[in-house]
Amino acid sequence: MEPTKQIVVSEFLLLGLTSDPALQPFIFSLFLFMYLVTILGNLLIILTVNSDPHLHTPMYFFLSNLSLADICMGTTTIPKMLVNIQAQDQSITYTGCLSQVCFVLIFGGLENCVLAVMAYDRYVVICHPLRYMAIMNPYLCVLLILVSLLISIAFGLLHTLMIL
Repeated sequence: MEPTKQIVVSEFLLLGLTSDPALQPFIFSLFLFMYLVTILGNLLIILTVNSDPHLHTPMYFFLSNLSLADICMGTTTIPKMLVNIQAQDQSITYTGCLSQVCFVLIFGGLENCVLAVMAYDRYVVICHPLRYMAIMNPYLCVLLILVSLLISIAFGLLHTLMIL
């Protein structure tokens, strides 16, 4: 058997939206604005839910966790994209790409699981209105969020390991 050459990929080249240098500042400012609006809007939801005692119900607890997952989801991809646009360097390392894929899968799965938990919360409200507060106690709410987080972490790590 003759030896074969192995090619080691150390970084990926990201093509981006456009290669026109005149559009780069516009795209950078557009995505920075959208990122800041997303962060500020979700932080406003979290602060409102935590500051008003009338909103300390399971649905608003799940809503604030959904906002936190949305902040994390945007933070995994957009800052790297903004740095690439600003530095005119369109590359990402192999480990950076894998970690970004893992976090996107984790937070995307977490958002889906939290939405399913919110649907379960509404099911309990509709089908068992008199026992709602007994069923959806704070312990169960935290447990549902932790199980959602564990499921999404397992999902993200499993798929990232399969990519690896």
